This record gives sequence, structure tokens and C-alpha cells, in this order.
Amino acid sequence: MSDRLKALREQRGVIVTELLGITDKASAEKRGLSNEETAKHGELFDKAYGLRKQIEAEERDIELRREAAELEAARDKERRNPPVNPIDVVAHGRSLMEALGRYYAARGLDRLSEEDRKLLTSTRTTPATEAFRKLFAGEMSREEYQAKSREFRALQVAPDTAGGFLLAPQEFIPQLIMNMDNMVFIRGLATKYPVTNTNGLGAPTLDTDFADLDWTTELLTGNEDTTMAFGKRELKPHPLAKLIKISKLLMRTAAMPIESIVSQRIAYKIGVTQEKAYLTGTGNNQPLGVFTAGSTALGGITTARDFSTGNTTTSISADGLIEAKMQTKAQYWRTGQWVFHRDAVRQIAKLKDGDGQYLWRPGLTATEPDTILNRPLNVSEYAPNTFTTGLYVGIFGDFSHYWICDLLDLQVQRLVELYAATNQDGFIARYEGDGMPVLEEAFARVKLA
Repeated sequence: MSDRLKALREQRGVIVTELLGITDKASAEKRGLSNEETAKHGELFDKAYGLRKQIEAEERDIELRREAAELEAARDKERRNPPVNPIDVVAHGRSLMEALGRYYAARGLDRLSEEDRKLLTSTRTTPATEAFRKLFAGEMSREEYQAKSREFRALQVAPDTAGGFLLAPQEFIPQLIMNMDNMVFIRGLATKYPVTNTNGLGAPTLDTDFADLDWTTELLTGNEDTTMAFGKRELKPHPLAKLIKISKLLMRTAAMPIESIVSQRIAYKIGVTQEKAYLTGTGNNQPLGVFTAGSTALGGITTARDFSTGNTTTSISADGLIEAKMQTKAQYWRTGQWVFHRDAVRQIAKLKDGDGQYLWRPGLTATEPDTILNRPLNVSEYAPNTFTTGLYVGIFGDFSHYWICDLLDLQVQRLVELYAATNQDGFIARYEGDGMPVLEEAFARVKLA
């Protein structure tokens, strides 16, 4: 643990203790918070929340620096043990010869200068020059060279190598997924299924169960029941993509590992986009969010799971939160979690139950979650935070009943030649997946009156 991370955690602990002292003092004196105490409470809450985000950022920074150190160690090892196979030399691009070969081979032999021709036909044979002789002297056809050059560029075996791009190395893809899980809490709570084609994922559902059995006599079978009915939930992967262009000069001269930074930012941006969709997505060519009212045809969580009893038209009440939790079956109380925007948490932090106990309790350590009514609280900047009549402001539920399907072909493509005119490399991030709540009884949405 870094000294800075330790200091941030200690600082947050002091602020949380002071914050709780305000509410505990008012509770001991059997009164509400004064205007001055309310303002101080809000100020301390904002500081505690901000420090928690700084702690999370510091933890991500430590992880990024660890990855960068591992990458630099791998590069240093590679420099100390250079490849000797001609194909490896071509692929790794360590010499002027290799650079010339790549440049001219991609554009045709007619671009070679006389000086370059002499250099490539020199009697001073090395593994690299021998490889280039073969490429330039016509011993390999144009088609064969293109196939070989694609193999040089691909850092892993890939199903699609026709575009002249880099697939991320095998160890890079799992890191992307892990980063998304760390930064997008619903992915960590949800049930995830990998799929291998665009047909997606289908699962049978028991839409209507039959009635309880009948007490009868030995020779009778009870009443016939024809109400049992099955349906199906379908998730079909939707594409998600972004193009990033990076200066070749920056990538050659930067002191920091640009590729690692780009991969980390790609993971973060994919995570943010997913979190928005898992919370408020429409279900139209994107995941269906838990705050989007579903329907019989669309699936998801219908308005039958909306609860506003006890809330006002502009604020959440203690009774409203208790009502929402109690509207889910007891089986979900042990696994259910809350999702609110921090603006909603600011309101909830001041609420008490009938015994005078605060509903919100902050976690006293970075690994201990804040809780509401003794269940973990997840705070998302993308949860609804408009406090107006009839709008959603939070949700309680067992998020293992939110299903996510990920198409396995998660890719980071690198375009080396396409942006050569502007001296840039392109990185295309692609993801395909879907998500939706599949069992509405496991959720209860908090709604204003």
C-alpha cells in the first residue's frame, strides 16, 4: 500500500467519525439536525464521498503502474534476448532494414531507390537482409507476402486477420474484462454468460406456475390445472465501438507506456458506457436497464415493481425505503443491494427508522461497503437523480438476476497503415454484448409519489 493511499484512508476515517458524531449527538438529544448541523453534515458527506473516489483512483493508479512495470520488464527481457529467426526480426521491427522492408513491400517494388536496392542486395548477408531479399526479389508472390505481413502484425492467432490490424495479446483481453468488472459494479454483481455467435442467449422462463396441490382422498387425483406456462428470455449481442488515434511520434518517445494507458482508458470508457446501459438502457440495440420500465414483450422490470408509498413528490423517506425492501421476498434480503445516485444518498444519510436509528451507515474501511437498512449500497453517477413527481430515484434487488451475455470476440484492433499520412496509429475498441433483468420479482424500484 502506498503512503498516499494509507493517508487517504486515514483522512476519510477521521471525516466519517466526525460525520457520525453530528448525527449521534442529535440522536442522543432526541432532536433533529439544526440548520448548521445539516449544512456541516452535507459538507462532511461530500468530503467523505470525494475521498472514497480518490482512494479508488489511487488503487487503479497503483494497478496501472504495476502493469507498466511488468510491460517494461518484458520489453527489457526482449531487448536482452533479441529474436534470431528472420520472421521474428521482421515482426519486431528492430532495424532500419526492417523498417524499409515494411514500407516498400506494402507499396510495391517500384518505390525502391537505387541505394536501397544496393543495400538489400549487398553481399553482407544477415538474417534480416536475407528475409528482405526474398520479399523484394519476387520469391514470394504479392498475395503470399500480404498473408505473411498479416501474420507479422498479429500478436495472437485471430479469426479475422484481413483488416491489417493488431488483435490484443491473449493476456490483454482478460485484463480488459477484469478492469471492467472492477469499475462497473453491476458487472461484478450480475450473472455473466459468454456466447460464441450473434444469435445470443435464450433461457426458458416459468411465466405461470400451477396452483397448490389439493387435499384429496386416496383414489382421486385432485383438480386438473392448465395454468402452467413457459416463456423465454433472449439476449442478443449489440456492437459497441470507439476509434482512438495516437501519434506515432508520441508512442516512440513517450516516457510512459502509451499502449497500457490507452488500454486502461478503453476499459474505463467501455465500463462507463456499459454502466449507463445496465442502469438506464432502452433495450433498443443496447442493454435494457433496471431503471427502464419493461413490458410483457420487452421483458425486464415492469411497473408492477415500482413503489412510492411513504415518499413525497420531491424526496425519499425512511418509510419509502423500508417499503421497497419489504416488497421483495425475504429470500432476496440476504443477497439484495441498493443502487442510488450520491444526491439520493445525501438525502438518505439523514433518515432514521422508527427506533431512531439512521438507515445509512458508512463503511469505516475502504473494503467495507456503506449500507442502507443493513444491505450494501452501490453509488453510481449514472443512477437517476432528478427528484420530481413519479420519477425513479433508486432500486433494491438481487443483481445476480441481471444477466449479461458477452460475445467472445472482444477485440482491440490496431490500424498501422490507414493513418500513416497523419503519422498516427489507430486503435479500434470493439465489444458486443447485451444485458437485462430476467426476474422482476427480485427487484423493487424506489419511485417518488
